[in-house]
Amino acid sequence: MSRRLGLAAAGVVALVATAVGLRTGTSVAGSAVDLGTPSPPAVVESVPNVVVVHVVGAVVRPGVFVLAGGSRVADAVEAAGGATDEADLAALNLARPLVDGEQLYVPLPGEVVPGAPGGPAVVDDGRVDLNNATQSELETLPGVGPVIAGRIIDGRPFASVDSLEKVSGIGPATMARLRDLVKV
Repeated sequence: MSRRLGLAAAGVVALVATAVGLRTGTSVAGSAVDLGTPSPPAVVESVPNVVVVHVVGAVVRPGVFVLAGGSRVADAVEAAGGATDEADLAALNLARPLVDGEQLYVPLPGEVVPGAPGGPAVVDDGRVDLNNATQSELETLPGVGPVIAGRIIDGRPFASVDSLEKVSGIGPATMARLRDLVKV
């Protein structure tokens, strides 16, 4: 039995040595092994110097557009084929920098777009606008740290303050503390 055990141990050692050699790119004998070019990751979390925006409303070609970082609202409207003749471009700040992941709504005359990005995050009554606040502004709220603030941003737009309850990590106690401090 001890001979069998010795052979089994030798086999395991050989397999481990081969695996280590492949992992480091060398064979057991010491010569290089071509592992090929590594493939890029399947999902890219974020790409620096790029913003992705969803342009809707009174534009020629509504859709999702990838633009250079630092692009402005005017660039997004242009990427969507330009505004239609009916669009109310005066209702937009065409010089505002775009925010990655935002939806840009180009309104018709007289339309009011609730929670439009770029509006004031803290309104005159001191409440924080859930649809416009920055990460750091959200973190000033009681019970809201970096993770919850990120989830709030990911959950936008909110149709009502009560829809904040759908954000993971905001339970009844946190909701009770936030209800009078936030608006949409």
